[in-house]
Amino acid sequence: MTNFLFRRLLEMIPLLVGITLIVFIVLSSIPGGPLTAYRSNPNVRAEDLARLSQQMGLDQPVVVRYGRWLLRFVQGDWGYSVITQQAVLEMLGQRFLNTLYLMVSALIVTVILAIPLGVYSAVKQYSGFDYIATGLAFMAYSIPGFWLGLLFILFFAVQLRWLPAGGMYTLGTDFSIIDRLRFLILPTLTLALPSIGFYTRYLRAGVLEVKNKDFVRTAWSKGLGENMVLFRHVLRNALIPFITVLAIHVPQVFTGAIVVETIFGWPGMGRLYWQSALNFDYPVLMGIMTISAGLVMLSNLLADLSYGVIDPRIRYD
Repeated sequence: MTNFLFRRLLEMIPLLVGITLIVFIVLSSIPGGPLTAYRSNPNVRAEDLARLSQQMGLDQPVVVRYGRWLLRFVQGDWGYSVITQQAVLEMLGQRFLNTLYLMVSALIVTVILAIPLGVYSAVKQYSGFDYIATGLAFMAYSIPGFWLGLLFILFFAVQLRWLPAGGMYTLGTDFSIIDRLRFLILPTLTLALPSIGFYTRYLRAGVLEVKNKDFVRTAWSKGLGENMVLFRHVLRNALIPFITVLAIHVPQVFTGAIVVETIFGWPGMGRLYWQSALNFDYPVLMGIMTISAGLVMLSNLLADLSYGVIDPRIRYD
């Protein structure tokens, strides 16, 4: 296990370098460039733009600029925002924790609800519960996230006034877990409900496929109890493709967080990414894309490690 983990971590380094190089080239090729915000300012003269271009190294080839960025990046210097002049690493620090807080909450709610719904729907195939769960799953998966978020705000925040419409906590008050949870409920549900619908259907199909295998029939013939057969044999084998899809789903959750954070005014990386894209703030965009790529690779690594925990036949040594 240790050798496998060390080898995978080493493989992630050139992969991350390749991804950041492609992202850097694409961002450098977009019309406008980092000086777009200054060009629209009538107080900035052409000489000022030329001086800024030289200071930022924009007159150098793309490969040279990327090499300088990579050297500073590994030293902990991720550059400075073109708009706010803040250090990118400092800007992303708190924003990343806020987005991680939201993403983990949404994933926990998704897993807690999707697994029992999918398993029970498969066990009670073609029952009333199965038809209701299937219909609700399709409905939840089909509703766009931005529309679902607006409906939640209109119903729970505007009409019923049960929950806040946006933000992360009540301004001017001391820290309170209850207050944080009230602000967390609506964005978490907006992110989680479409995922619950998808994973419920996916896990139901996986359980139905596994429970007809020969080793499951053998377990039944040995006289094992229903819970033993279901959880030890059927569910553990059905969870392997479920974990694979869950790991691939991490970047999709981050993409959805862009919409959700914008709607609910959540101070996270998704909202910062949108603002940086509108302002052509390339240093911030590079930092966000690098973190996103790292999250995808780490989630796939955790998925591979989870296989060995779920299925004892899988060995990495």
